[in-house]
Amino acid sequence: MRLSELAGKEMIDMQSGTKIGSLGGADLWVDEETGRIDSILLVPAGFFSKRREETVIPWDAIVKIGPDMIILDSESTPRVTRHNAHE
Repeated sequence: MRLSELAGKEMIDMQSGTKIGSLGGADLWVDEETGRIDSILLVPAGFFSKRREETVIPWDAIVKIGPDMIILDSESTPRVTRHNAHE
């Protein structure tokens, strides 16, 4: 699968059924030694976004990548949020 195919997909947490965000503006962290994707970094959507934190989702939390969405299990691997430096 190409990165461009992931870009439009919504991320849904299978534990709560809530929408985590879209991969449209996300960054991927890649392990430089192995070349494997380590995690996904969801950043605030835009300048006027209400969400002011970055959310790091470990790649291991992804359960299924479907045609329209990505299902992740937040209980198996917790998300890490941190303050956005652009505030």
